[in-house]
Amino acid sequence: MTSGRRRVPYLLLAPGLLWLAIFFVLPLFFMGIIAVEEGSLEEGFSLTWRFANFTDSISRFDTQFVRSFIYAGIATALCLVIAYPLAYAIAFKAGRWKNALLLAVIAPFFTTYLIRTLAWQTILFDNSPIVDALKFVGAVPDDGRVLDTTGSVIAGLTYNFLPFMILPIYASLEQMDRRLIEAGRDLYSSARTTFLKVTLPISMPGVIAGTLLTFIPAVGDYINADLLGSSNQAMIGNVVQGQYLDIKDYPIAAALSFVLMAMILVVVAVYIKFAGSEALMGDEEERGAA
Repeated sequence: MTSGRRRVPYLLLAPGLLWLAIFFVLPLFFMGIIAVEEGSLEEGFSLTWRFANFTDSISRFDTQFVRSFIYAGIATALCLVIAYPLAYAIAFKAGRWKNALLLAVIAPFFTTYLIRTLAWQTILFDNSPIVDALKFVGAVPDDGRVLDTTGSVIAGLTYNFLPFMILPIYASLEQMDRRLIEAGRDLYSSARTTFLKVTLPISMPGVIAGTLLTFIPAVGDYINADLLGSSNQAMIGNVVQGQYLDIKDYPIAAALSFVLMAMILVVVAVYIKFAGSEALMGDEEERGAA
């Protein structure tokens, strides 16, 4: 019986591990082989272990790499600024409207990502009522544009990934023991001090999780830059797509993908180090101390 019980966790893990091995590790392995190949689609590709593909991909498309991280960083910051007050209001103030507001948060997922972005393209079109209103109040010059600009791309990223920020923060706030806030007030703390010393630290696992869930896919996104921007707003995802589908330079495309993954891992590792792994895991002792 003891031996059988020990095998149970491994048996439960087996389906997930098998899935990851087939659909993640194996494709990643083949993509790694492609990244060090050399040749062309007409002449064929051969494995020459050309590691210069990685340095070439960085030097050729450094602008798109930097732009992707800037756009994703700004969009993530905007999502956090919008999501935290909204998640706080849903968790503590919504009352009987809580379920309706949560439904409104996840409602965009009822339509595809592409359709949602195309809707933004329609909203930001030059002759749309929204743009006319912005021109009327002077936010946009009479001969100016909103579509095909940096602002439109960041707006699209912010809108599409906002639910990924709201839901983790809401989950952290919803599980919070309300008595901790009452204790802070009983100790004559102001609302601001209680929030900074109690509510915010307890909700940090949701903030960190939401930041990662927003930033990581936003860096590699290409739909928003393709539909809401121009060539001047191309992100690294657009470059990878073009290398695979248009130019057919598979080694450079694969190398770009690996470089992007490595950069994201570095940024995430630095972020978690400064944020604190305890906050990411939601350490119970720190919650109790708060």
